[in-house]
Amino acid sequence: MTRRLISTGSPFEKTAGYSRAVVDGDLVFVSGTTGYDYATMSMPEDVEAQARNAFATIAKALAEAGASFEDVVQTRYYLVEPSDAEALFRVTGEIFGEIRPANTLIVCRLLKPEMKIEIEVTARLRS
Repeated sequence: MTRRLISTGSPFEKTAGYSRAVVDGDLVFVSGTTGYDYATMSMPEDVEAQARNAFATIAKALAEAGASFEDVVQTRYYLVEPSDAEALFRVTGEIFGEIRPANTLIVCRLLKPEMKIEIEVTARLRS
């Protein structure tokens, strides 16, 4: 089995010593992804915009691995404010409404105060 590392070029990946995604066999593990816009290195204020940015980053990592949202089998959402859940669900429902992967939502604090959501996914590559 081949292990392949995927990077988005984020400065956080090198500093913290992780990959945006790891492909191991037919599994793709995408690291927790926050809502940074890496083109501007800015963070939107609302959770919906942060979720959309996170999913854009995740989509690029999945594509580089040879996968897409349709291949996602598990999601984990780390949300700072429970009251932001409905805004998050608007985005996740658009993306995963028909795919319906296994899902966990955790309410917690995140590393920086501007971070409102962190998303990680696991996908299985199809033969």
